Amino acid sequence: MLTIYHNPRCSKSRQTLALITDSECAHTIRLYLSDAPTLDELTTLQQQLGLANVIDMMRINEPEFAQTQLSSTSSNNTLLAAIVASPKLLERPIVTNGTKAVIGRPPENVNVLINLELNG
Repeated sequence: MLTIYHNPRCSKSRQTLALITDSECAHTIRLYLSDAPTLDELTTLQQQLGLANVIDMMRINEPEFAQTQLSSTSSNNTLLAAIVASPKLLERPIVTNGTKAVIGRPPENVNVLINLELNG
């Protein structure tokens, strides 16, 4: 089953969700702005994405990024704590199958997970 960390106001997130829905893969929608991921969940997503740096899963152009004095040299722990405090900083959409995750930018990135789900 796929889980999409979704923001319905984001066109890329809507496009990614449409690809998942059209594929008929079982999925759940996580409205992460109102149901914020925990520190443990974010750490797991970072590992599933295969990212050494948390900043690669963040929206660095959001005003909250500058307002909280974050930078590319901030530690991963500091960046993760910032996402927990302000989920808007999480890049969107992120889709996971529980072992692997992708960022849906472009939305077609999700096809890797759809193929894994459909073809085992």
